[in-house]
Amino acid sequence: MTRQAPAAAARNRPGGTEHIGIIGGGILGIALARHLVRRQRGQVTVLEKERRLAAHQTGHNSGVVHAGLYYPEGSLKARLCVEGREATRDYCRARGLPYREVGKLVVAVTDAERGALAEIERRSRLNGVPGLERIEDPARLREIEPHVAGVAALHSPHTAVVDYAAITEAMAQDVRAGGGSVLMGHEVTDIRLEGGRARVVTPVSEHVVDRLVVCAGLQSDVVARMVGADPSPRILPFRGEYWSLAPERADLVRGMVYPVPDPRFPFLGVHFTRGVYDDVHVGPNAVPALAREGYRWRDVSVRDTLGSLRWPGALPLARQHWRMGVHEIVGSVAKRAYVAQARRFIPELRPADLAARATAGVRAQAWARDGALVDDFAVDRLGPVTVLRNAPSPAATSAMAIARYVAEEFVFGIGEESARLS
Repeated sequence: MTRQAPAAAARNRPGGTEHIGIIGGGILGIALARHLVRRQRGQVTVLEKERRLAAHQTGHNSGVVHAGLYYPEGSLKARLCVEGREATRDYCRARGLPYREVGKLVVAVTDAERGALAEIERRSRLNGVPGLERIEDPARLREIEPHVAGVAALHSPHTAVVDYAAITEAMAQDVRAGGGSVLMGHEVTDIRLEGGRARVVTPVSEHVVDRLVVCAGLQSDVVARMVGADPSPRILPFRGEYWSLAPERADLVRGMVYPVPDPRFPFLGVHFTRGVYDDVHVGPNAVPALAREGYRWRDVSVRDTLGSLRWPGALPLARQHWRMGVHEIVGSVAKRAYVAQARRFIPELRPADLAARATAGVRAQAWARDGALVDDFAVDRLGPVTVLRNAPSPAATSAMAIARYVAEEFVFGIGEESARLS
């Protein structure tokens, strides 16, 4: 379908008279709805297929509010993470929601990782990460995290943790209080473009809207195809599995302990996070999920799995990352292998210290035809429809900033017809 500007009739209407539909009740969809309601940009209706908000990615993550350490300068991630962190902090304080700056330590375990650590430091300073400290002194390292082993580290003291599901619920209250609607159990089954507007069909209702924004996460490519969008990027679901640290061993970690990412691989690797309610999680790994909402190995969708295997990018991705895939799968099914990954940072860790499996999450990873995993946020606009095609971490941190960006640049603005940076 050809991308085009919004219909002139809708664009020229007086402010506050348009009907804006949003598909998706995760933190991005609700943050956008709140942004629009607060600015009185029209009648806002959110359609969510589940019976509760934040049912998928928003409610299945470690709750980290990222400070902007890893992201390439000039990327949307770098720009919107800093703005989003400040907005999240201010909102939590205003609404009395928990916000804890427990700090993040990025640890180089060997001298070979010093170069990559220096690159993270360079990016972090360009991105304006507050309070960043380079650590070379082992005594200073032990002062921050007494049980961590490493040769150097970066400390981000203002990296925080929150409850993103609670933030989403609070913002939904703001939407309703401002006159917007949040409809649960309304799964979108069809979208038809009619004269510059969109008719959105669910099993229980139909809504004709002047503008439609798709924030459907794991289902974003499925919904995008309903309006004739390019099939690429496709969503490739990756499950991230966590273990909970036994309460009596929780003192092994004071805040967060992260690895220096291997630039050859698309995912960060296992790390330690003290959550907003003081529980400590170890993980996540990254294993291919056999369903878009496959939170366990036994959650299998033949349609989703075959769709991934038939995608043109499947073979190039497998050729490039099969070793990593095998490594992650072994860690998933063998606890001792998982512990071995985590023990690089905390040598005292024992298998018994991982008390129980915590709730897993599934990451909606955008995947191009050539096998490349899309790294940055990606947005498309097709007539009256705006589709958020890729929103990986730090999307939750950046939610309020992404809401402003999408509203100003795509829904009402004169921004580019497509923003897909990598």
